[in-house]
Amino acid sequence: MRSWSYPDVPRLPGHGHPLRLYDTATDEIHPTQPVESARIYVCGITPYDATHLGHAATYLTFDLVQRAWLDQGLDVHYVQNVTDVDDPLLERAEATGVDWRELAEQQTQLFRDDMTALRALPPRDYIGVVESIPEIAEAVAELLADDKAYQLDSDIYATTDGSGRFGYESRYDKAEMLQLFAERGGDPERVGKRNPLDALLWRGPRDGEPSWASAVGPGRPGWHIECSVIARRRLGMRIDVQGGGSDLRFPHHEHSAAHAEALTGEWPFARHYVHTGMIGLDGEKMSKSRGNLVFVSKLRGANVDPMAIRLALLDGHYRQDREWTGGRLPSAERRLSRWREATAELSGPAADGTLEAVRARLADDLDTVGAIAAVDDWAERSLGRRGADDAADPQAPGLIRDAVDALLGVSLRR
Repeated sequence: MRSWSYPDVPRLPGHGHPLRLYDTATDEIHPTQPVESARIYVCGITPYDATHLGHAATYLTFDLVQRAWLDQGLDVHYVQNVTDVDDPLLERAEATGVDWRELAEQQTQLFRDDMTALRALPPRDYIGVVESIPEIAEAVAELLADDKAYQLDSDIYATTDGSGRFGYESRYDKAEMLQLFAERGGDPERVGKRNPLDALLWRGPRDGEPSWASAVGPGRPGWHIECSVIARRRLGMRIDVQGGGSDLRFPHHEHSAAHAEALTGEWPFARHYVHTGMIGLDGEKMSKSRGNLVFVSKLRGANVDPMAIRLALLDGHYRQDREWTGGRLPSAERRLSRWREATAELSGPAADGTLEAVRARLADDLDTVGAIAAVDDWAERSLGRRGADDAADPQAPGLIRDAVDALLGVSLRR
């Protein structure tokens, strides 16, 4: 599947700090320690409601991870999937009378356009589930052969004990898992399952649903195995970061990791499991069921600068649930204007300390609030010294402009 275009990323003097991130599995912040290449997998969209601000906030978070690694001088191998066949997509297609393949392509292209506008770095491998069906079916067959999966009617389920470590990633107890499994696409009450938490690997053929011939018979993949296989086949095991929204902590990331570990006998699947907070509107999480989604494309269509959207989403810590309401966007628009005004000056206060501050804040679990405050401080000092006779650095505005671009992904060019 085609990715989107790579934006220009300025090179900065020196190198960034080693990146520290919160890891859900250990409940602590600890350093990322890439070996040779920094490897990151981020769960992609199911293309039927792209791109709402919850999506955007998540992908911008992992864009910052990549930018921090690149600033350290690391090569970054980023993989993202597209769940281009799944129940919600099929349901939306039926409700709207649009062929599911056409709907998936339309929404995937819209997502590409939005990511391009927001200047998100594209994945090296952008992989659809449909194109991955043979390799996913092969993995399901391996699990069956190892007695780590079983047939139930025409479907195939993974056993929760296949990896020997099920539950370590999310750290939920069984009652919490059962509740979340039922709420997030699982089927804990299905009769015949060995364990209520066993996850669907392969969905056998159903009338009116797409189906593919495969090594395990006709059907299509379950949700968790697709990410597990797509990531492992391209990045291997012990990847540096598996990322997504906090709603993926369980069951999706738990089962994805368990499938990969059951297939390989290696642990862990990822060194960091990183989850972003939810974006809310008027006190409620943005969701399809509530009908309160705010779309990037709609804001762009209303001539909102994508850089203001990006700044607004970065003005809050990535792990916190936060609101898209009130003055968040106007505040970001004012900030963007001030930064552009300050960096358009012929000179300004020395910027080396500001660059160091931005690097340090981002290296500390992506403290974007602190990084933004450092740039705010420089901009205010720059604009406040207009007409002053004290010495100023003619290189400073350009350095700040490049730093904001390279590290925060915000272009200050008009």
